[in-house]
Amino acid sequence: MALYYNIVFSILVTEMAMFGLLSLPLPRNIRGTLLSVLSKPFQSAQFQIAIKCILAFILILFVDSVNRVYKVSAELQAPTNHPEAAMQGFIDRSDVQARRFYAQRNMYLCGFTLFLTLILTRTYALVDELVVVKTKLAALGSSNAATSVAAEADASQEIVDLKSKIQAKEAERENLTDKAASLSSDYKAVAGDATARK
Repeated sequence: MALYYNIVFSILVTEMAMFGLLSLPLPRNIRGTLLSVLSKPFQSAQFQIAIKCILAFILILFVDSVNRVYKVSAELQAPTNHPEAAMQGFIDRSDVQARRFYAQRNMYLCGFTLFLTLILTRTYALVDELVVVKTKLAALGSSNAATSVAAEADASQEIVDLKSKIQAKEAERENLTDKAASLSSDYKAVAGDATARK
């Protein structure tokens, strides 16, 4: 395998390892740290330019390998009519099949590398969004818990205040009931005296 296909293979293995790391079920804080470590090189403009150039080179290799697969397949299907040419064709045929195998291997290698690049960028974006949403949810849950504790404290204080108000109103009601009973007895006494005088 040529040096550039070895480089493409190492890029494919690196992408597979990154995809495996992103797919692991890790806790939120570890996943956030992992995402920040993975995204740190991509924040550099030079690194982004280098990655785009490498991907363009891999795309060129992919197109070239697809062309080679078509050429070798066409060469493999070319008919041979002479008996001597048939024997020579058998030898050439195995050579052509080997070249077709290598061309197909290179095509799949470059194609999977490009495809995994697309999948990896989308997976990274989704995992990053998931971490942000989970962080917001955790912050919202802790603020709700703090609010609920404060609300419970306020509610218990309000309950104590309301009980004291109820006791004050109960005492006032008893006082007014006593006054009403005394006024009623005074009224009956006055009404009884008035009817007795008539």
